[in-house]
Amino acid sequence: MTIVAGVERIDRESNAVIEGRKHAEAFGEDLHVVHVLSQSAFRDLEQDSLSDTGKTVPVDDIRAYAKEMAADVASRTTDDYEAVGLVGDAGDELVRYAEEQDASYICVGGRRRSAVGKALFGSVTQDVLLNADCPVVTHVRPEKKE
Repeated sequence: MTIVAGVERIDRESNAVIEGRKHAEAFGEDLHVVHVLSQSAFRDLEQDSLSDTGKTVPVDDIRAYAKEMAADVASRTTDDYEAVGLVGDAGDELVRYAEEQDASYICVGGRRRSAVGKALFGSVTQDVLLNADCPVVTHVRPEKKE
């Protein structure tokens, strides 16, 4: 069995990875750290490549790039993980991947959006919470005070 931790490339230290590692150790499971590159980011990379080289970027290269992002985030927290790169809608792809892996848990981060909406999650987290067949662990990061 597997624990799936979804990360964003902007994560310096990922609470999803921290929680995923705790669960993986507690249950003796593997930790898969997943970064999903959005279709719009894929199109941007594709456009840049066409402009620079006149060639498209193979989707396997894009997945490898996303995998590197997952590894970069995960390596700041743990050294025992498998990095995975996917392309598409982040919520859908995380849920699909977790189902394929028969994951025990999905760990995702969340953000407080405003003083009024302190309990609200980001759209990816909401998608995962609403659509996953397995339990979802999330950690809501407090708002940064200025």
